[in-house]
Amino acid sequence: MSPARVLVIGGGVAGITAALDCADRGAEVTLVEVRPRLGGAAYSIDRDGWALDNGQHVFLRCCTAYRALLERIGGSGGVELQPRLEIVVLRPGHRDAVLRRGFLPAPAHLAGALLRYRHLTPAERIAAGRAALAIKNVDPQRDDGTFGDWLVAHGQSPRAIANLWDLIALPTLNLPAAEASLGLSAFVFQEGLLDSASAGDIGLHRAPLSAIIGEPAARELKTAGVTLNLRWRAQSVERADEGFEVHGEQDTLRADSVILAVPHERAAALLPDELRSDAPWAEGLRSSPIVNLHIVYSRPVLEHRFAAAVDSPLQYVFDRTPPDWAAGTRQYVAVSLSGARKEIAMRPEELQERYLPALRELLPRTAEAEVERFAVTREHAATFLAVPGVRALRPAAATALPGFAMAGAWTATDWPATLEGAARSGHAAAAVVLGG
Repeated sequence: MSPARVLVIGGGVAGITAALDCADRGAEVTLVEVRPRLGGAAYSIDRDGWALDNGQHVFLRCCTAYRALLERIGGSGGVELQPRLEIVVLRPGHRDAVLRRGFLPAPAHLAGALLRYRHLTPAERIAAGRAALAIKNVDPQRDDGTFGDWLVAHGQSPRAIANLWDLIALPTLNLPAAEASLGLSAFVFQEGLLDSASAGDIGLHRAPLSAIIGEPAARELKTAGVTLNLRWRAQSVERADEGFEVHGEQDTLRADSVILAVPHERAAALLPDELRSDAPWAEGLRSSPIVNLHIVYSRPVLEHRFAAAVDSPLQYVFDRTPPDWAAGTRQYVAVSLSGARKEIAMRPEELQERYLPALRELLPRTAEAEVERFAVTREHAATFLAVPGVRALRPAAATALPGFAMAGAWTATDWPATLEGAARSGHAAAAVVLGG
């Protein structure tokens, strides 16, 4: 009996994971990707020899599927994982605060961090602790109401929401708490912070994403026997007598099963005719942008590996200085702006005018440093829009068409649009087309 033929459309984390799973099960796998590289939404670009990631793509210790993928492809050497959760929170004109987990079991491991958090009043800290305990009881399957409304109903002041809750909501949901789905927000806090003491330890990418994901994934896929077709644009998918036909610009590929692992906007255009009438997500799912600023200073200005900001237009800043730069000379600082609906339309000059002064307020050492380079990367549709009602729109991996499955961080993984969600969706799609 000949092996099953599986065609994976899309070379992001979801597609890579699905292709490897199918190859491991003995399938004959082909992966097609329209770009000249793998990685999907997690990639690097070259600006005159300067490797820039399109985003910082922070992950957590509980992101087990993504971490396992990095181990599989040989990319784990380019990341680091905190021994325990620690977030330095900067505020212009004030002493730094540190949110650091303790050694007690969850959720008591966060009690000390909240009680010492100087960017809230003592009363706000106690109220935040009560809300943290209450959110453990919120059903993450809820698809109504915003996290912000829930926080207000549970005694959280506007300052507490901005200076504490949004520190987690913005980078994980790509929306502030005022707009984010309550169910997805509850999932994030339960899974990442409240159910296990170590789950929220933060992982960072030290090397460029292309060196951590794209390049090693290409090598591993080939080792696994996957046929890799880059610069191959899928134009349509049709049901055939014995499987599927995927039509490209110059040729047609045939397979027994197809896994569609592309962003939801692109996926809608590639659905077989049999599925087009039952895809409310095609129009209902929207997207949220992310903007990253990349600045090289003539001297070190940020003493932390990364830090959050409050009372500032900044959200998170990262030290992305390459290890081969001479110590104590230049420093490469990346600024990550989630939910960046205003910033996505701003010209680089406007972003410089707004954010370089904000960096001077937050990092006083920048006053004595020159800006040697400034660049902007933008992801207009970085994630799906994680608003109330989105759970009902996210499709499952399995479809009404046998042999056709969907993958991507936007599908029904329970996770927000993260690298972890993408990896889990790839596993789910492979299980669908190969029968579990």
